[in-house]
Amino acid sequence: MAPALLDLAHWSTWAVCAVIKLPQLAAVLAARSARGVSVGSLLLELAGFLVFLRYQIYYGYPLQTYLEYPIIIAQDVILLLFILRFNGNMKRALFYAITFWGGWYMLTLRKWIIDLAMNLCTFISAGSKLAQLRCLWQTKDSGQVSALTWSMSAYTCASKLWET
Repeated sequence: MAPALLDLAHWSTWAVCAVIKLPQLAAVLAARSARGVSVGSLLLELAGFLVFLRYQIYYGYPLQTYLEYPIIIAQDVILLLFILRFNGNMKRALFYAITFWGGWYMLTLRKWIIDLAMNLCTFISAGSKLAQLRCLWQTKDSGQVSALTWSMSAYTCASKLWET
């Protein structure tokens, strides 16, 4: 019974990750506004996901252990582009792309860099959530923040903890 439950948690996590940002994207597109959505939070989340993905690739982990991350990263990038567009900051997209590309390369210049970055991922992830909560607190308006996306994120975190 336990292996079946672990398989269910594993596959359901992949399925949720395949669509995790779609409710957020739909909310932003429907409103044609990114009100209440923190760019800083999204950038931190994207940085954490990129570090984790780079770490997994660098150390040669099996693709099944990190397959959801490229999918989430692609969704985050699309969401970031829409947020920048609706906030009138599309010129920053090139800056962010160059910064993340450079970071991707620099992470593996030395082994200690990728190891340190990976150790900081929990703090980066927590910082991302705190940045979003701070934005919500300051604006006193949830705007286009998707509760469904946050709920799916909580589910994937819980299922990953249960899988280990």
